Amino acid sequence: MTDTPDRILRIKAVLSRTGLCRSTMYRMIQNGTFPKSIQISTRCAGWRESAINDWLKDPMFYTVDGGQAG
Repeated sequence: MTDTPDRILRIKAVLSRTGLCRSTMYRMIQNGTFPKSIQISTRCAGWRESAINDWLKDPMFYTVDGGQAG
């Protein structure tokens, strides 16, 4: 386990890191092929950096259930 805490990334950072557009990202979330956001406050959401990094390792076979399929 690492000593660095898991950062919360906002949508602009997630879109920048992944190269996805907003609509594609939300469609992938609905399909279960992209990490779900977490609620930070009433009107604010973000993504765990570790979840985005897991997706970036193998975006073609990522599933929310097990992180990666296959």
